[in-house]
Amino acid sequence: MRVVSLLASGTEIVCALGCAELLVGRSHECDNPTWVQSLPGLSEPAFDVTVSSKAIDAEVNRRIRAGEPLYLLKNAKIAELAPDLIITQAHCEVCAVSPGDLERSGWLVSGASQVMALTAGSLDGVFEGMQRVADALGIAEKGQELVAAERQRLAAVTARCTRKPAPTVVLLEWTDPVFAMGNWGPELVEAANGRLLIGNMGEHSRAIPWEQVLDADPEVLVIAPCGYGLERSLAERKVLEAMPGWSSLQAVKVGKVAYADGNLYFNRSGMTVVRTAEILAEMLHSEVFGERSEGVAWRWA
Repeated sequence: MRVVSLLASGTEIVCALGCAELLVGRSHECDNPTWVQSLPGLSEPAFDVTVSSKAIDAEVNRRIRAGEPLYLLKNAKIAELAPDLIITQAHCEVCAVSPGDLERSGWLVSGASQVMALTAGSLDGVFEGMQRVADALGIAEKGQELVAAERQRLAAVTARCTRKPAPTVVLLEWTDPVFAMGNWGPELVEAANGRLLIGNMGEHSRAIPWEQVLDADPEVLVIAPCGYGLERSLAERKVLEAMPGWSSLQAVKVGKVAYADGNLYFNRSGMTVVRTAEILAEMLHSEVFGERSEGVAWRWA
């Protein structure tokens, strides 16, 4: 079987199932494990994503209204690779290549190809995606073993943190405008025994008024912008520090503002999702699972 993954989490799952040799192409976002970057890249953003968060949000909304693509696909190369399976995602039209992007690009999938669109709006959805990929690859039992192992890791986070005082938390996945994290984010905070003040489990992340963050006044504020690595997230400090009332937040006063790698961890619905719960346990309770992640995956402001 020949697999093209146009979804970073899909690429992770294929590798975690022991089927890395089946991958013949990837998206521009696929970077874990690092060797996959040697595979042919088959997508790219349709506009400049090095501009400000505000400008990115404006351009994304303009393109959605106009029906213009957010991603460009290399159709000729995909056809040359002749994949049996193409992995995309249908949960969000913004964060990764979707079946709609394939359709708008003019890519015609042959009868021999299957397009699988993962829909991960919750932790159960993430684990279901792992199993769906395993089923498509004909290794259902390996999928069951992988999901069981990840659920066990997640339960270990909860077991270690459950008796500790639960700090109040606000988790942001965009800064201008401010977006409160939804989807599986609230479940990860709960698993690490934090008390989330804004954002609902299983619902899409949404823009909120900055005043809502001020009113919530969390003990811990986590900033993990979608698609941003740690350094790019840290660059958003100047955006947030310019917000009215920033210095009055108790998280700011006590030095509990964490900037994190949203791209690899907080916003990715693949094999790093449980690691994100472990990262939150380190932030909220100083509980370290495996290697310390502070300074690598996240950093106090």
